[in-house]
Amino acid sequence: MAEKKRFLLRLDPVVHGAVEKWAADDLRSVNAQIEFLLTEALRRAGRLKGGRNSRADDGARTGEGAGDAGDA
Repeated sequence: MAEKKRFLLRLDPVVHGAVEKWAADDLRSVNAQIEFLLTEALRRAGRLKGGRNSRADDGARTGEGAGDAGDA
């Protein structure tokens, strides 16, 4: 696996708190939650090619996307 890119991210404290709580609810670290959210947003926007990142499928574990099939 390729080494992950590191960078500093500044967040509003309210946004960080919300992400931190959501991460705890999903049993993830804040970093993993942010990566998950970005991956999902990129995939939904059609900007992420292929299924190379298996972590993007963590939504099945949390039940996210379960209602998406019926919406189409």
